[in-house]
Amino acid sequence: MFIIKLDPWYITGLVEGEGCFSVSFTKRQKLKIGIETKLSFSLSLSKRNLELLKNLRKYFGCGAIRYSRSDGTYKYEVKSVNDIVKKVLPHFEKFPLQGAKAEDFQKFAKICRMVHSNLHMSRKYLREIIEMAYSMSVSGKRKYAKEDLLRVLGEVKV
Repeated sequence: MFIIKLDPWYITGLVEGEGCFSVSFTKRQKLKIGIETKLSFSLSLSKRNLELLKNLRKYFGCGAIRYSRSDGTYKYEVKSVNDIVKKVLPHFEKFPLQGAKAEDFQKFAKICRMVHSNLHMSRKYLREIIEMAYSMSVSGKRKYAKEDLLRVLGEVKV
């Protein structure tokens, strides 16, 4: 593996173009609150840039790289809430995004800190997390409509 020291501003620019801050939800009857909250920071690149992803993983000191059959790319992902809060968020607070993702990052950072503090286990705060997450730009299709999740919380009547 060819290791290069990545410039932090280069990383921010790369994420501005190819990165994703994601908050997703899954209905889980076994959970007291009924909804699981999942966080993810990811970046997808072609096979030609696999070494760059390996260097990115080394830079952050966390996460994993996997092949995505759906689009034929390699994806660097950080899903650990602790790693996101302690390693990923500080980078983007020190070297902030300048473009369209800056507003989404601010929401993502707030949500991550709320989840890290276990506030997502409270109906009141989970509602706030859902509202914020659904106000972020979505690159893919959501599994549930916001109203379906709020219905699980007892916030929306059928």
